[in-house]
Amino acid sequence: MTLQTAEAPIFRDSETDLRHRAQWWTGSLAVYSALILWALICLFPIYWTITTSFKMAPNVMQGHLVPFVDYQPSWLGWRSLGMSPDTIGTESSPRAEFMKRFMNSLIVSVTASTLAVILGSLAAYGLSRFSYRWAWMRNPDISFFFLSQLILPPVVLALPFLVLYKALGLLDTRIGLILLYTLMVLPIVIWIMRDQFAGIPTELEEAALVDGLTIWGAFATIILPIALPGMVAAFILSLVLTWNEYFFAALLTSTHANTLPVMVASQTGSQGINWWAMAALSTAAILPLVVIGIILERFIIKGMAAGALK
Repeated sequence: MTLQTAEAPIFRDSETDLRHRAQWWTGSLAVYSALILWALICLFPIYWTITTSFKMAPNVMQGHLVPFVDYQPSWLGWRSLGMSPDTIGTESSPRAEFMKRFMNSLIVSVTASTLAVILGSLAAYGLSRFSYRWAWMRNPDISFFFLSQLILPPVVLALPFLVLYKALGLLDTRIGLILLYTLMVLPIVIWIMRDQFAGIPTELEEAALVDGLTIWGAFATIILPIALPGMVAAFILSLVLTWNEYFFAALLTSTHANTLPVMVASQTGSQGINWWAMAALSTAAILPLVVIGIILERFIIKGMAAGALK
């Protein structure tokens, strides 16, 4: 009897431990299964775009999905852009046009995003550190005013910008798109950076001022390294928004400053949409964003480590 009484608690403890492990494995399996399913759903459009760029017209219409199983890949879509193996070494008008649109998108998006991050960071720092008063508006009102600019649909601003740009001679120019895109993403940058700066203790700046630094010196040497992750996140978001913007690019440009989204939307012919050419062009347009995201991810981690050390 004594032996059985001593062994009973041990048996119950091991049974409870096994039950807890089973519950943990079941919960983990359910979570990871849901994450994998969601990742497949998110990645499927990219997979479809890439595979469609290697399809012939019948394969697109019949919905074939798996290369070398449902269909035999071909270079039809890439050949229409002059970027297939048999055309890449020769002169190609479509490839030259693609490179022109690519450079327009690259210059406009990077410049506008950089300007928006610089101006938005300065505005956000002021709103998070100083008290402003303009008429009845205080800091929260000014912040909401910036955010309210996103409420207006782009079509409402179409005619005013068209008339204004025509009067200023900014139609079909890169500088015109840069200025407009900077204004477009500036409210988002201000809101992201305002929260970023608000989370940084003011004691760091006060200590820097005691050590002899100026306001600008403390901002540049103390605050910016800590706020770097937020700045990089704001830059990536601004870059994605400006890179994919279509409405104003189609409205305000015609020949010299057209961007890639306008070129993607123009892949239509007398017989319908050239899905293979559109897919090849979309794939070529997506790749730079993927590369930039991978590169800047390292800077986000570096900035977070710098902020932790500070």
